Amino acid sequence: MELTHFGEQGRARMVDVTDKEVTSRTAIAQTTVTMSPDTLTRIKAGTIGKGDVLAVAQVAGIMAAKKTWDWIPMCHPLPLTGINLTFRDNGVNELYIEGVVKTTGKTGVEMEALTAVSAAALTVYDMCKALQKDMVIGPTQLMSKTGGKSGDYQASVNPRVD
Repeated sequence: MELTHFGEQGRARMVDVTDKEVTSRTAIAQTTVTMSPDTLTRIKAGTIGKGDVLAVAQVAGIMAAKKTWDWIPMCHPLPLTGINLTFRDNGVNELYIEGVVKTTGKTGVEMEALTAVSAAALTVYDMCKALQKDMVIGPTQLMSKTGGKSGDYQASVNPRVD
């Protein structure tokens, strides 16, 4: 497989997508924040002192997806057509965050989906760190993507508890 982010001199470059076809593209990413049962209970009850953790994390994830090209050097700025983050938990100590990002364009939105769930998880940590500093973020992974020249992708392993 050829690495497309390197130019003739072996230096990094932004891939030229000029001649690629415009297609409908979707990417889904997931991450987990593992915490104490008390922290998860307080998040769900809305009793964290900084406010509604999941509402703020959702907005942070959306904002991050829209700015992925500012964070990741070789990402193209994309006109995103849809971003949604959802939250669920295992009822004990894990919060699951899923991000779905969509566009119609010449390049995919995998990085935008991964950035969205990562920023949401970091926001959960930030809002709860006064209560618990040993929360763990991850694994974070691309679950699926559709559209584009490379076709569809579906992760072979889903680490989430259903």
